[in-house]
Order: sequence, then C-alpha cells, then structure tokens
Amino acid sequence: LPFPKVRATHPDCSVVLQFQEREAECLQRIRSESQSPALPGQEGCPTDWDGVSCWPALPLGQSRAIACPDILTVFKKSKGLIQRNCTEWGWSIPSPPYHSSCQLETLSNNDTEAKARHFVTMKVLYTCGYSTSLAALLLAIAIFSCFRKLHCTRNSIHIQFFTSFILRGTAVFIKDNVLFSDESINHCTMSTVTCKAAITFFQYSVLANFYWLLVEGLYLQTLLLLTFTCDRSYTWSYILMGWGVPMVTVGVWVLTRLHYDDHGCWDDYSSPYWWVIKAPILLAIFVNFLIFLNVTRMLAQKIRCPDLSKTHKQQYMRLTKSTLLLIPLFGVHYVVFALFPEHVGVDARLYFELVLGSYQGFLVALLYCFLNGEVQAEIRRNWGKWQRSMESNVFNLATQDFTA
Repeated sequence: LPFPKVRATHPDCSVVLQFQEREAECLQRIRSESQSPALPGQEGCPTDWDGVSCWPALPLGQSRAIACPDILTVFKKSKGLIQRNCTEWGWSIPSPPYHSSCQLETLSNNDTEAKARHFVTMKVLYTCGYSTSLAALLLAIAIFSCFRKLHCTRNSIHIQFFTSFILRGTAVFIKDNVLFSDESINHCTMSTVTCKAAITFFQYSVLANFYWLLVEGLYLQTLLLLTFTCDRSYTWSYILMGWGVPMVTVGVWVLTRLHYDDHGCWDDYSSPYWWVIKAPILLAIFVNFLIFLNVTRMLAQKIRCPDLSKTHKQQYMRLTKSTLLLIPLFGVHYVVFALFPEHVGVDARLYFELVLGSYQGFLVALLYCFLNGEVQAEIRRNWGKWQRSMESNVFNLATQDFTA
C-alpha cells in the first residue's frame, strides 16, 4: 500500500490529522499492553498497528472486520470491509488487501503524478491571475492618486478597495511560500508561528476584501438615499468597517484557536471555530445582496423621476453599473458553496476561489478605473496638456537657436 502518497495527496487536512491522532493512540495502547504481560489462558493477538488501521487485541481463533479507513475513502468508489484473523502464529494479513477492498487503483505513480501536475497547473493559473491583478490595481491606485481632480470620497473608497485586493493577492503568495515551498514538509502537520501568522494574514485579507465590497455597496446606497448629505462625514465609519471589523474578527479567531484548537497550521476548515471567520463573510455577502436589491429598486425610481437632471442620471448610472456588477459576481458562488460541507466539491471550490478569484482584482480595476469615463477624460486632458507643454518647449528651444 503506497500510504505516504495517500497522505500526501489527501485534500482534507482534518482527515490526515485525525489519522495521526489514531496512530498515536494505537501505538500508546500497544506500549501499555507490552508492559502488562498476558495471564495464562488469555493467549491471543495483541493490539496491532499495520500502518493504516488499529486492530484491537483478540482471543485466539477469532476474527475482526473493519471498514476502509477515512484516509482512503476519498480515493475509492465503494466502501469495502477488511478482515484479519487471530491465529496461533499471530495476526493474518488483511484480507482482501486495502488496495483491493478500498479500490485504490488510482494510487499508481502515473495518477499521483497527474494529480500533482493538476495542482501545479492550477498554481500557475492563479499566480498569473494574481500577478495581473496586482499590476492593474497598482496602476489604478497611481492614477487615482496622481490626478488631483480625481481626489474625492468615492475614489478614496475605491483605493481602499483596491488595497484589500492587493493584500489578498500578497497573502496568497506568502501562504504558498510558507506552506508549500518545501515538499518534504507535510503542510497538514506543520505547526510553526510563521505558518500560523501567514494563515492569519490571509484570513484578515479575505475578510477585509469582503467588507470593503460591503462598504462600496453601502456608499452607493448612501449616495442614492442622501443626495444632499456631505459624504465626507461617513469616511471614518467606512474605514472602521472595512479595516476594523476584519481585525476584530481575526483577533477573536486567533485567541479562540490558541486556547481551544491550537493544532496544525490553522489551515483546516473542518474546525468548528472556522465559523468565527465564515459567519462574518456570509453576513457581508447577505447584506450586500440586500443592498443589491434595494439599490436596484431606488435606481429604477430615480431614473423614472422627471425632476432629475440628465447629469445626475448619468452619475448614478456610471457608479451603479460597476457596483451592481461586482456584488453578485463576488457573492454568488460563495453562497452556493456555503450550503455544502467544506469537503464537498473541493476541485470546483479551488477553481472558483483560486483561479477565477485571482482575476477579480483586474476586473475591479477595469470597472472602477480604466473604463471610468471621468478617469479617461482626466487622462486625455492631462495628456493633451503635456503634449502642448512639450510642443511649447520645443518651439522655445528652436526660437532660441534661431535668434542666437
């Protein structure tokens, strides 16, 4: 049985950790039994660890059957039973063998390498996606920061939103470097301060990303509701929500894990304490969905209003198009996956959250900056101003040369 390959390629760290706990418990039982020799008339087979399952002590002549262990069930088609007999020569070999009963034909070297190639391909895809997003977001922040006419509360919120995407992409790269840089280390069992810090930073970045999306929705709703209210008065409230709520949530999660579940690298999503992170994310998605419905209703009313000027209608439409596109885009697949356990649809979940999710930052920069008519007009104005300045300098130099 190529069990190390099973453990190395198993998608659920919690199963691997449970297996190791059972192994340690079984070995401890074997040591305890070895210190207490059997009495006359109690001959039989002692507790045995065969590398996969723990077989409890049995009297001579009896047999025991167990189901395929959890660590193997992810690779099998149907659940089988394995039996061992206690003979006068000791335990018999498992019958049928694990690879037959648990149908482990997929554990060949070729298939294991194919699985490894699949993860490498996925890593290349999301690395390209996050790199593209980071470049686009940094350029968008530079554009908003350099042009004074673009300095306003709305674009300030956009910059904070872009920054949360930058943190998220950076956190993914840091997490990969800490957890998966050394193939000889099992990331399910490593428990260092560095890896826990990387996971904590990653969770904070994801939470901040969702809450700044919530801020975008709230700002749009406030803009439609309170037309004559100064939006600067809400800036600090937005900052506290976008950065402060995730910080408090992650702080509570870290303290909870330290006191009640300080195992592994905190990268297991089967822990009940994962809901400390998951619940606020689902809350943000749910509130954003309600904002989506409410903004759609208010926008329909304002556009039908005959007293609203054409300029205001264009302003509402420009801002609303971007935000209404992002709210369902960011929340739909998270809501769908939230209805299922974490181990269901692992490949699809990884594809949506890593591969497609890696390009969300690029899409945000595209909608809020590069396709923004106000930004394009400001760039054209400054480009024309720079060209006229250059032409003027060239003319002055030529005039000086001629007069000289």
